[in-house]
Amino acid sequence: MRATPRSILYTPALSLDRLVKAWSYDADVHLIDLEDGVPGPDKAAARAVCRAALEKAPEPRNTAVRINQLGTIEAVRDVLALTESPVPPGTVMMTMVDSAVEVVLLRDMLASAGARPEIYVTVETPAAVAHVDAIAEAADGLVLGSADLAATLGIEITWAGMLAARQAMALACARHGTACIDTANFRLAEPDVLAEEVERVRALGFHGKATVHPGELAAINAALRPDPDRLAHARRVTEAVRAADGGIAVLDGSMVGPPFARLARDTVAAHDAWTARFGAGGAR
Repeated sequence: MRATPRSILYTPALSLDRLVKAWSYDADVHLIDLEDGVPGPDKAAARAVCRAALEKAPEPRNTAVRINQLGTIEAVRDVLALTESPVPPGTVMMTMVDSAVEVVLLRDMLASAGARPEIYVTVETPAAVAHVDAIAEAADGLVLGSADLAATLGIEITWAGMLAARQAMALACARHGTACIDTANFRLAEPDVLAEEVERVRALGFHGKATVHPGELAAINAALRPDPDRLAHARRVTEAVRAADGGIAVLDGSMVGPPFARLARDTVAAHDAWTARFGAGGAR
């Protein structure tokens, strides 16, 4: 099973010191942003900062770089810089994607230079939502980009406004075994909003959440990282169904059967994959 990050911390490539400091925060994946977080005149300098930061990264496999929109000259320069870097990132994040063809093109471009990172796609255009199943099949992960999507729709970033996109992403990612990551929270002064949003996206089937502020990591990690109690329950469900010869069993007053056992097995497998890469004995 794919090892899926539960927290992704975005840091713009404006300062090497700031990026190096970010490594100390407890995020599963540290993302270096070359796109929205960097003004146009600073793009070239940001690529140099990004390269220096990658060389200092304690775990490059769990470092991501968000590049500019494919089809722009800045994206070409970003890709060239990454393929020439002595330390490549483990993940490349795409922006403003409309179709799976773009994902395949970027993957082929990187592979032609011997680079094979995971590719995550920011779902932030109506076309991306319309083609989300094909994009989920082509990519390794999807991340909701609520700000650009809401701006295009002419609406505020609300739960109701983003619900259709979230549901489409969750279904597509479940179909293809793709990581499903929620948007960053932009209401930083309202921690209750973050807590409610994390619980709601977890209930939809999302695996993780992005953030632009390290102060949010504790809440995100607590809600979305593998939970010991949930893991213990999953093992009990698996055993109960096994004891019933794969049929229906009763556990703690509730009926459990093959679908519950499949969910329980997937829960255990996801825990093991996350722990191997991001948890104790893995990157950390």
